[in-house]
Amino acid sequence: MVGMGPFITIPLFLATMGGPQAMIGWVLGAIVALSDGLVWSELAAAFPGSGGTYHFFDAIYGESRFGRGVKFLFVWQFLFSAPLEVASGAIGLTQYAGFLWPGLERTAWHITAAVPLVGLLDWHVAWGKVLAMGVMLAITVLAYRRIEVAGRLMVVLWVGVLVTVIWVIVAGFAHFDAGLAFDFPPGAWTVDRRFVMGLGAAVAIAMYDYVGYYQVCYLGDEVVDPARTIPRSIVISVFVVAIAYLAMNVSIVGVLPWREVIESKHVATDVMLRLHGESTAHVVTLLIIWTGLASTFGALLGYSRVPYAAACAGHFFRGLAKTHPTGEFPHRSLLLISGLSTLACLADLETVIAALLTSRILVQFVGQILTVFYLRGRTDLRGRLPFRMILFPLPALLALVGWLFVFVTSQQRTVLYGLGSLVLGLAAFGLWDRPQRTLSEFDAPTP
Repeated sequence: MVGMGPFITIPLFLATMGGPQAMIGWVLGAIVALSDGLVWSELAAAFPGSGGTYHFFDAIYGESRFGRGVKFLFVWQFLFSAPLEVASGAIGLTQYAGFLWPGLERTAWHITAAVPLVGLLDWHVAWGKVLAMGVMLAITVLAYRRIEVAGRLMVVLWVGVLVTVIWVIVAGFAHFDAGLAFDFPPGAWTVDRRFVMGLGAAVAIAMYDYVGYYQVCYLGDEVVDPARTIPRSIVISVFVVAIAYLAMNVSIVGVLPWREVIESKHVATDVMLRLHGESTAHVVTLLIIWTGLASTFGALLGYSRVPYAAACAGHFFRGLAKTHPTGEFPHRSLLLISGLSTLACLADLETVIAALLTSRILVQFVGQILTVFYLRGRTDLRGRLPFRMILFPLPALLALVGWLFVFVTSQQRTVLYGLGSLVLGLAAFGLWDRPQRTLSEFDAPTP
């Protein structure tokens, strides 16, 4: 959970509601993450194993056509969301690199073209975008090797992550100014459409930063006593990280006026520049670039295994089931996720964050919540679930409302991205599944 997120999203976060009142988005996001974490916990305890959502759908819905469909759609939406998440780390890294090399904001390419039904396309690509794409290519080279070697490299990269987070928090609170931190603009708490839409955007950014609370569910085969360990892991992680991220936000706006924060491309660097001068700012910038490399590398390494695993099980395109002839790692799946992530680096950070959530919400998060209700209705499992969330169905309903709130308050283009990826997925499944279809597989499983 701890990675590049808070370093690159604090300006976007405050901008959603135009002031420090956006901090309530962290609290609401923590409530949604905790509620959704209980959904993950119930599924992971009932069906321990590695693979997360894919594993749950496989264990619960099996090889019925409905089961094949939801598994295929999960991997399909993964191809639309995972590359954006990977790319966000590279994009954020280059924003901080801009402090060291201001020339990265200059235009590298300028494309002007007439597009039918759209009009004149005037596209500027800054050198920062070129650098982000170069970072993706370099990280691909690092990940293009056996998992044992890549895993040791990831541990080394992550050493700098926690150091950076703690340093920024301590430095900020050591020079904290409450007058700056709680400088609310006029009408900050007026509840209208602008407030609601801004709050939805704030919760979305918070959820992007919290994402990872369920990662333990992808490693279920390696967890001892999953019915107890996984719920504890998720609940503790959400609480600890929520407090850390809230502390980082508050400490930063207690040093820099929030209006300056909104305009900043490298806010943690600017804080250190204000407090300790240019030399310290350079050191922190290098640490955050280190953090960006660790986040991007770790995400690419883990996410590249998902399409491969699904293909090996016969639930996605078989071509992705191939491994490297000498290195024995899923090189095709790795190159696919890497290539899509490299292209995603051309988009702006705010769009990338919103689009990766809207493409994931309906199939993965809403799908899992509905699956819990389905499980609770199965007579053969009633009373035999190892972990049952407290106050059911309240946490599941809170998670459902929270995710749908994020979806409907997103920008129209990102909502269309999410819905479009789902429609394309349904069409792709129809083509992929046709040779395997039998008359007995048309019905969804019944309780």
